[in-house]
Amino acid sequence: MPSGARDARSFRREAVTPMERHRGDFRQRKALRPSQLRLTDEDLSLPARLYHLRDLPWLNCYKNQLKSENKSANTQKSYVSGLRAYIETVLPGEDVLSEAEYESMSIHELAQRMDPFNGRIDLWTHSLADLRPTTYNARLAAARHLLKWLGHRWPEHLTRARTGKRLPRTLTKRELTMVLDAAKTSEDPVASVVVTLMLDTGLRVSEVCNLNYGDIDIEDKSAKVIGGKGDKDRLVLFTMRSLDRINAWLPVRSSRIKFEDSPLLLNSAGRRLQPRGVQRLMDNLAIEAGLPKGKLTPHVLRHNFATGLLERGADLVSIQKLLGHSSIATTRVYLEISDQTLREVYNRAQSMRHNIIETEVQSEEMVENTPYTSVAGIEDF
Repeated sequence: MPSGARDARSFRREAVTPMERHRGDFRQRKALRPSQLRLTDEDLSLPARLYHLRDLPWLNCYKNQLKSENKSANTQKSYVSGLRAYIETVLPGEDVLSEAEYESMSIHELAQRMDPFNGRIDLWTHSLADLRPTTYNARLAAARHLLKWLGHRWPEHLTRARTGKRLPRTLTKRELTMVLDAAKTSEDPVASVVVTLMLDTGLRVSEVCNLNYGDIDIEDKSAKVIGGKGDKDRLVLFTMRSLDRINAWLPVRSSRIKFEDSPLLLNSAGRRLQPRGVQRLMDNLAIEAGLPKGKLTPHVLRHNFATGLLERGADLVSIQKLLGHSSIATTRVYLEISDQTLREVYNRAQSMRHNIIETEVQSEEMVENTPYTSVAGIEDF
């Protein structure tokens, strides 16, 4: 090749800017991690980390994967149950999966079936159109996790639904009083201790159910929550009211012990209280307290605990630790005070103003030469 031609080509390469190199033929595909590389031309569906598992039933392997990632029991259950409709979605010309076929499908067969560009995921997401945005996003999160595990790439056209900003629901003081009274007079002796614990400690419903008697330190007025959300341990503190309810519950607990003696809370059958049982208990208490259906939930009591701390001057970091939030951004939502709380703050301020005025008037009546105390200024309080 003539030297002139070589010099011209060299000049052209040097003249290419970084931006032109990115946009043009010089663009290179981002390198894949070793776990994403395919081993053979015959198997184009599985990454290297799953190749030796390719013929095993997918369901048990996927459950083990979730456990290895320290996903909570609720997340594991939500992912597995939420993915079923996606996997069972039928394309034109396919037969409906039987129960045995669903559970015994190999990882390799599942990877072939879950190809994100064969239209199955689009049919499935269309069937979710009537779900609430939060539920829809939870389903997408499960599907995204499964596809990533199988080595597939998530389709860019599928995005999360936009969710509006919702303030935590809480009960008013009057409603709380009615709930506590209903719990005290309930035929189920576990009602009072459950409501009081959730309202005074901010425990999640799963944490209340998983609380063991051995986790409680009566003298220290505290309990250790083992394996809370995100597999985190934390310390919760008891009020005297909570300790009184626990002490009143212990004789009933002793009479219910049949199968295991470690749980603090047992149902009438002698088994550990479950979250579904707590929600049924809340529904019954709501009826007895005259509250609308669905207004009383375990999480509403947790919200009341948090907003109560905030109103009494607790700082956000302390509330975060007591609630067990991994991020303070989650706790910050309680700064958005509800209308009821604003009303209570306003009434307290007006009450303080009234008391100050009364005190000033009494002082003026008792002492004639009272120094300037700006009664007029208090009017602007």
